[in-house]
Amino acid sequence: MVTVSRSIHIDAPVEDVFAYLDDPRNHAEVTPSLAEVRNVEALDNGGKRVEHTYKMAGVGLDGELVERVHEENERMVFEMRGSLTGEIEIETTAADGGTELRYSAEYELPGKVLSTVAKPFVRLYNERELQTTLENTKTRLEAGS
Repeated sequence: MVTVSRSIHIDAPVEDVFAYLDDPRNHAEVTPSLAEVRNVEALDNGGKRVEHTYKMAGVGLDGELVERVHEENERMVFEMRGSLTGEIEIETTAADGGTELRYSAEYELPGKVLSTVAKPFVRLYNERELQTTLENTKTRLEAGS
């Protein structure tokens, strides 16, 4: 399993940060390696189901995210299905007049040999990717976009 987790403070209300991240199309806007988001479907729990293509080291990985937990203005938990399997958790908490945004991911790499050889590279790649995603989200929301 590869696990990455980061947080960032955003000078915007929790409701704005959560609403922005509640639209899967916005994730493609701020996540550099998320190449495509398609077939967004609303779920009965308030969450979403979405198909996506993620590029990791130039390789396209197709999959599906299913939001198992949707706690308005607090937390989203997605099950990752497809080429990558695992879980993504996004938390928003009011802090210092804005929002503390925490993003965590835990997933299994496809293939035993690939995961053994690539795990250190993939962890560093995804830590940088996650940091860039958080910084892009902060920039978008603080600019009022």
